[in-house]
Amino acid sequence: MSEASVPPPPAEETQQFATPASDASAQELLNALKHEDEAPSANDVTPFAPRPMDSMGFVLDVPVELTIELGRKSMKIGEILRLAQGSVLELEKVNGEPLDIYANNRLVARGDAVVIGERYGVRLTEVMVTDDKTNEDEE
Repeated sequence: MSEASVPPPPAEETQQFATPASDASAQELLNALKHEDEAPSANDVTPFAPRPMDSMGFVLDVPVELTIELGRKSMKIGEILRLAQGSVLELEKVNGEPLDIYANNRLVARGDAVVIGERYGVRLTEVMVTDDKTNEDEE
């Protein structure tokens, strides 16, 4: 039997990406990927330079969801199904009791409801300052 000739594997190809000339950051990334085996030179400038961890500035722009809780109520499904337009739900909080303020579902403050023009607001009366070590010890 004669052996079939097997073509040699294709030479390793580098993929070229078409990038607009104005997109300098994408071009820098492509250049870095092409030359990743080389050590960075002093001329290499990255727009996102690492910051020391003791600087808290990096978290100041992180969005946090605030929730102000007016009150809660537990109901049976049958009671919920009987609700109609105009139904009034009596909450567990009493009039004058401070509202709870949560940041990402964690209680951070309490305050009183106020009206500012045509909008509602909350005047803080108590800010919860906790030490994370204390919370861990309690759990």
